[in-house]
Order: sequence, then structure tokens, then C-alpha cells
Amino acid sequence: MDISVLDLFSIGIGPSSSHTVGPMRAAGIFAEELDRQGLAARTERVRCELFGSLGATGRGHHTDKAVLLGLAGHAPQLVDPDLADLEFRAVHDTHRLTLAGGHGIGFDPGTDLVLHTDRELPYHSNAMRLVAEDAAGRALSEKVYYSVGGGFVVDEDERCADPGHGVSATPPPYPFTDTRELLALTRATGLPISRIVLANEGAGREESEVLAALARIWVVMDGAIERGLTREGILPGGLGVRRRAAAAARRLRAEGDPAHPGALATDWATVHAMAVSEENAAGGRVVTAPTNGAAGVLPAVLRYCLDAHPAGSAQPEQADAVARFLLTAGAFGQLLKRNASISGAEVGCQGEIGSACAMAAAGLAEVLGGSAEQVENAAEIAMEHNLGLTCDPVAGLVQIPCVERNGMGAIKAVAAARMALRGDGHHRVGFDEVMATMMQTGRDMHTKYRETARGGLAVHVSRC
Repeated sequence: MDISVLDLFSIGIGPSSSHTVGPMRAAGIFAEELDRQGLAARTERVRCELFGSLGATGRGHHTDKAVLLGLAGHAPQLVDPDLADLEFRAVHDTHRLTLAGGHGIGFDPGTDLVLHTDRELPYHSNAMRLVAEDAAGRALSEKVYYSVGGGFVVDEDERCADPGHGVSATPPPYPFTDTRELLALTRATGLPISRIVLANEGAGREESEVLAALARIWVVMDGAIERGLTREGILPGGLGVRRRAAAAARRLRAEGDPAHPGALATDWATVHAMAVSEENAAGGRVVTAPTNGAAGVLPAVLRYCLDAHPAGSAQPEQADAVARFLLTAGAFGQLLKRNASISGAEVGCQGEIGSACAMAAAGLAEVLGGSAEQVENAAEIAMEHNLGLTCDPVAGLVQIPCVERNGMGAIKAVAAARMALRGDGHHRVGFDEVMATMMQTGRDMHTKYRETARGGLAVHVSRC
């Protein structure tokens, strides 16, 4: 595959992978190129224009803040969320911005960062144009970037920008482009899907490096759950949405039956997904899985897997379960990224929650002992029953209906995996057909239902 699982599960800050993480990366690439080409010292002004979905919901998704942080040299996986807010406010107060490399310029967010709410550029709805000018107003550099979902960035020449780990130049031993090829590989080798993906990820690097990276990803995912279970109050943005995960967790602990620790496992999965989603909405650190808007589903289902179906008390067994879950989920994320879309701006929330649900169902099915065919069936069931899901965030914020939708996505993933495991792997509809259907449905979906906040709940729910 041409997308690494370690890129698919990238660490960043909320609230959106396509509207926050992607634009921050794009702005960072632009600023680094200015410095590399010796143009930064001659730059007196940088203008940024946001188009399509980025322009329509940029304020709610903190795209404006992301662009400023990227220009200043911050990377999504490293930036401190609390310090980011302070730096953003400082630029607004002083109208000064220090570019990556240390050169200071004047920057007025009110005039130098323009959100076009009714204009789009070719190729993708999430588009941004950056222009660096000298003291005479002459353009020194101009670049158009597209944030295509999951934090991935493509420039105007359609060259994918490296979001972190990159893809090895060494050809993978088991390449696959669709589900049929993947299943054929498992039959030919006798390997489970997770081992196929691990071998591909290990091409050109040590397997231990891949496993260590997956372990770090789970640490961040689990940390987002724990932070979300302790923090209360009102989410930022002006909607007055109250964080509910912490209170719900207290009630579940009070209702828990020590004799049957798994009795409330699915309730916990809902709460855990909401906890991560609330952290994301608050601008906290999460993992794109495969997007920020759907960041709660996989952590919640993996936590469900470890809590309700423990592999054993020994740490290596849990680490193995984590790796197998993420590698299998990653395989279906790779397929979705290649053959359909994980971008809410392109195909609606079926590409975000739907993709996360399918990936989580696949990971759970493998860890619980499913065959490759049962794993594929789990992903297919989960994706099929998210077809047509719109992306209609109220006020452009990743809060309503996003927080609850993460909780529902986790439950659907668990149900899909359990349903598939009760079968023998034979099913009439394949994951390839569901991916094609999802992509076609997204193309047919009116733009007002694709992350523009111009339709659905976004226009029928009062913002007061």
C-alpha cells in the first residue's frame, strides 16, 4: 500500500484532522519551503485564503489557528494545545507572527486570513492558498494545498505531503489494492491480516520500530480516554455543549457489578468514545483514526476489547492485542483511503464515522479470533450500515452530533464484529462493493450535507 498505517494513525490536536491538522501541516510545509529557498528573510506578508468546506466551517474547526501555528513552525504531533491557544491570541493582539526559521512579519488575521464561504477550488472541497509577498507586495511564493482527510495534504501538483513517518522505498512483500487481493494473500500465506500489514510496514525498517510506534499510538489514544473521563465543563465554541463523559463514567462505576465486569462493557465503550470526542472538540491531543471527527471510535472499541475480553494479565499479550487490532484496522483504513474517502467534506460522515466503525469492527474481529473472511465481513457490516451518513455539524463545531455519533459508532462496530463472528465468513456483499457504494453515495450527496454546516442539523438546531 502507498499509505503507512503509522501515517493513518497520526497524533495531532483537535478538533478536525482535515480542518485543523491538515491546514497546520500545509502551512508548516509552506513556511519551511520559504526558509529552505532563502525567501523567508524577504517575506513581509503572508496571505492565506480558505475555500470550500475549510472556508465554510474554518472558524468552528479552528482552521485559522491551525494556519498561524503551522506558519510559525509548529507540527500537529508536537504542539502543546495550551501553549497553542496563547500563541494564537498573541498574534491577534500584536499583529506579529514569527515564521518557521525565526523571521518575524506583520500579520493581521482579520485581513491576511480570508475564509471564502461560497467559493471552491478544483480537486477537493478542502482547499487553501498561501501567498508570501515582499515589501513591495510582489509574490515571492504561491501554493495551493488540499486537505484530503485524516490530516493528509496534497499540493496542487497532487504530491502527497509526508504527515510523519512516510512510506518506505522498499517494496512491501504483500502489496494489495483492494479487499479481494488482501484476502487472497491471507489464503496463500496462511497469515492473518495483521501479519500481512506488519510485514508491509516492516519493509525497509525494523519490525520492532513499527510495534513501538503502534504502542505509542495506543498510549495517546488511551490517554485521551482518561483525560476525557476527568474533565468537565462547557466545550468551547459558543454552543454551550456540556461535557458528559465524566459524569456518565461516575454513574457507570456506581452501577457496576463486580461479579460481572463485562456486563456494562458496551456502555463503557459509548462513554469512552464520547470522552475522546469531547477531548477532540476541546482541542486536546488525539489520534486521527482515521480522522479527528471520528477519533473516539477505535480507542473505545480497543479499550472494550482489552477490558471485556482480556488476552491475559501479562503485558506482552496485551501489547500483541493492541498491535493486531491497530494493524488490522489500519488495513481497512488503507483500503478506504485508496478506494473511497475518509473526508467528511468529500463524502459526508459516512467517510469518517463509517470508516472508523468499519476499521474498529475489523480490528475487534481479528483479536477475538475471527478468520480473514470474518474480519472482512465485520468491516463490511459496519460500513454498510453507515452508508448515507451526512456531515452536518451545528455551527461548524465538532460537537453536535459528532460526540454522540462517536459513541454510536463504537457500539455499531462491536455489534458488527460480534455478528460476523457468529457467521462462517461467507456473505453476499463484499467490502469492495460497500466502498464503491460509499464513494458513489458521497458524490451524489448534496454539498450542504458534506461538512459545510449548511444543511441537516446544522440549520435546524438553534445555536443559542
